[in-house]
Amino acid sequence: MNLAVNTSNMSMAPLSRDLMDRALEPHLLIGMPHLTPHGLSETWLMKELGHRHWLMLARDLGMNNADFRTIDGEEAYAAICATSLSEARFDIVKANSILTIRSELSTVSRSQTSTTHDLYVANRKIGRVELISAFVHRAIKGRNQSLARTALQVPQAGPYKLNQLAKTAADIRNSRISGHWGIPVTITEPLRSFRFDPAVSQEFNGAGLFYFAEFQALADRALDAWFPHREALKRRDIFFLGNIERSESLVFDLVAASDNGDNLHGQIRRRSGDPIAKIFMSYRDPP
Repeated sequence: MNLAVNTSNMSMAPLSRDLMDRALEPHLLIGMPHLTPHGLSETWLMKELGHRHWLMLARDLGMNNADFRTIDGEEAYAAICATSLSEARFDIVKANSILTIRSELSTVSRSQTSTTHDLYVANRKIGRVELISAFVHRAIKGRNQSLARTALQVPQAGPYKLNQLAKTAADIRNSRISGHWGIPVTITEPLRSFRFDPAVSQEFNGAGLFYFAEFQALADRALDAWFPHREALKRRDIFFLGNIERSESLVFDLVAASDNGDNLHGQIRRRSGDPIAKIFMSYRDPP
């Protein structure tokens, strides 16, 4: 018996807009790429949610893909400027689990957007993640340290919503608060330091920037070396203050710890001393 296969439509690629909708499908079958020995990979999750954040933003702006452009037609990036992970229960996620991601978008300002993502496995909540982005471009071509906020060809429309994470990020960036979670924000001398040389082929993204999901991965490399038997992470807030060039080294400083050691504050800085991120971590459930 001859089996005739109709190949007339096999060479037709789907439209980008259709693939955006598919990429935002809420259910994922979990396998080895999504896991660590301790359950769901936070680094994989942040990359996935960052991708969803950009696609949701493009769809909200009525775009066919996430090719953001400035008013002058230059490339723009929806750079993540703050993330918050809470209610984490990643240890219950196993191979062949079905992860459900329920996402919502809100507009914070003309340049800032928030997405929240509630995570479930078998109807059990395993975490909540919020991402805040701001549109930026390179004021100097090829220079990551020249990133500056910018307006888009397609402006974001209101109504704008007050957002506590965005406010805290602005307060930290402008030195308007002294503490977060009861831990000091400013430092005099770090408790410990860990030096790291990023690999361009691994830690930088397609825009040539040190990828936002690698900030928490770098913090965990240091903490794994110092505290290999610490409890599972419950909460993590990261406030991004800058980026680096491809040739730069980084240092993670352990800045402060709560009296019981369950809450930690760290920072990632250039070797020159300029911080590019503040990271707050909690290894216990909030009261």
